[in-house]
Amino acid sequence: MAIERTLVVIKPDGKKRKLTGLAIDRLDQSNLEMVAAKVVKVDRELAEQHYAALKGKPFFENLVKFFLGEFHGFKTCRLLALIYEGENAVAEVRRIVGATNPEEADPHSIRGSFGKINPKNGIMENVIHASGNTEDAKREIALWFGEGNIES
Repeated sequence: MAIERTLVVIKPDGKKRKLTGLAIDRLDQSNLEMVAAKVVKVDRELAEQHYAALKGKPFFENLVKFFLGEFHGFKTCRLLALIYEGENAVAEVRRIVGATNPEEADPHSIRGSFGKINPKNGIMENVIHASGNTEDAKREIALWFGEGNIES
């Protein structure tokens, strides 16, 4: 089994609904270790770089606006970014977080417990971001924390 690191970000809907502590509590019940935490002021450049693989998709602009907190009334959006480390961390965090669509997520997962489709605008509010694979995790950790800024 490989020791990995993965990025987790509490999204604006999770922040607005005060779910940060509950999400961290669920993650901390695993065998993974939180090795870094940082409050990051999210600007358009960061949001666009984070979702760069989805650029050109019809929903790209809404993803960026969502991460900027525009759908949740934030004039300035500061999000909590975390790095978890451990054996198969990417897959383990994805298991704890649940499927991207909260309606398809395991009801015991973070997204299954707290996520929803907003009835006012139809936007999926899934509380938390988790890297999808090890390559994404490396790229996202460097993007949110900077290259080489996390001790081994």
